[in-house]
Amino acid sequence: MKKSLLALALSATALVALPAFAQDGSAAPASGNYLPSQPVGSGNWFVDLNVGRTNGNGNSGFGSNGGSFNFLHGEKGRRTGYGLTGGYRWKVGQDLGLGVEMGYTDLGNFRVKNAFNSQDVNQRTTTNALRGWLVGVNGRINLMPQWYLGARGGYFHGNDNHNNYNNSLGQNLGLSSGGNSGRGGWYAGIGTGWDINEHFGVGVHYDYFKVSTGKIKDNATGVETSDLKRSTGIVSLSGEYRF
Repeated sequence: MKKSLLALALSATALVALPAFAQDGSAAPASGNYLPSQPVGSGNWFVDLNVGRTNGNGNSGFGSNGGSFNFLHGEKGRRTGYGLTGGYRWKVGQDLGLGVEMGYTDLGNFRVKNAFNSQDVNQRTTTNALRGWLVGVNGRINLMPQWYLGARGGYFHGNDNHNNYNNSLGQNLGLSSGGNSGRGGWYAGIGTGWDINEHFGVGVHYDYFKVSTGKIKDNATGVETSDLKRSTGIVSLSGEYRF
């Protein structure tokens, strides 16, 4: 846990302090496919919002099967997920941008269609899909001034699943899970998109999140066993604004 907090602190410090290093007088002339009007060495703050569909499986263990995503089949547990990320990205080459990011993601606790009926939109108390804070790095390479390929990855601090074991069998056996510690994990993603102009772009991305949501505990004896692992993928549409 201490290592995870240290990583978060260092990344947050870099997010604030590092842009100053891009503002030097040695920048190369503006050119290339990545933000063509800007020179290598310059940078931009950005805000990114994505909304999409998450993966699931049929055993009520939402998100435990990371390889089951099917675009054409709505398996049990499929929900609408979203994420909001902010950060800073430098132009490190004529066609390449590298940056740091921090944000929050929710991978399926909201059922948007319930806005049109009497049921709750927020399904956290019943669904318990993964959600949490993230910090990491990202990169983009522009194959032409508008078209880019991107990748991202880093540390993900997941929710504790409300201290509830994620199936009825565990509850019948008197087991619980979760806790405030040991909830660290990771995320990674790839995508592609189109820069409408040098300030705004849209894309399609796939992101995968894997995290421990705490140890499984026998409520009668207090004995704890190995961490409960959860994972979720999301295919989403994204929009990014660069300052």
